[in-house]
Amino acid sequence: MLLYSPLSVSYNGKTCILFRARKLAIRYRNHSLVDLTERTFSPDASVDTKGSFCSKDKAILNLRFGDVEDLRGLSIRLQMSNTFYESAGQNWFNLDNVYIHYNWTHEAAFNATDVYAPSTNSYHCQHVSSLQKYDTLLVPSANTDHAASWHITFTDFQIQAFNVQSSKFAAASDCATFFTPAILMGLITSLILLLVLAYALHMVVHLKHIDRYEENKTTVYFPRSTEQFCSCNFTYLRIKHLDFFIWN
Repeated sequence: MLLYSPLSVSYNGKTCILFRARKLAIRYRNHSLVDLTERTFSPDASVDTKGSFCSKDKAILNLRFGDVEDLRGLSIRLQMSNTFYESAGQNWFNLDNVYIHYNWTHEAAFNATDVYAPSTNSYHCQHVSSLQKYDTLLVPSANTDHAASWHITFTDFQIQAFNVQSSKFAAASDCATFFTPAILMGLITSLILLLVLAYALHMVVHLKHIDRYEENKTTVYFPRSTEQFCSCNFTYLRIKHLDFFIWN
């Protein structure tokens, strides 16, 4: 699928938000999927960004689509914040909420989880979605029942809402983590093999210790006659007792 140029939003004559997605799709209940990609990013896009807002600590991206299929007055709003964290020594921006407005008076609200980046960077993620198969970064808000009826997915999502210096994104902070399922399985398998190897080495060392003990073990001679047995009985018992003591 074609990746369009970023959608640029200006406020007070200055570009303050850059937004791009390879695909933007929504679905209401069991209705057909509504693809909003062309309406948002194509050169002939009909989306209206009126109502968008930028400041030092807050930003709102408002995407107004009008009537789309059987939805009236459809719009999507992304609400972001910029906060200074002393522990990190810098500002980070967060995507706090995503709202779907439809049929003029209805609203579906989603809380965004783990969608953040340093304010000097853009944020990128392969999927920002309310679907569980995409890690559910958008969670229906507890304040509304409408969000549970909606699914929204941004594919190849990238956004920058603070410190925009030009029409190009700053370096991206990606949501992909190092410990992907494949890497975790590889680490677990390696750990199991390492434990097996350690156990095998332990057994080899233990067997060598037993062999060395057998070589140094005292040889006991039994007397051939009764007289010899009686004269050696005490010595034999002491040796046997010592042998038992060493073995334990």
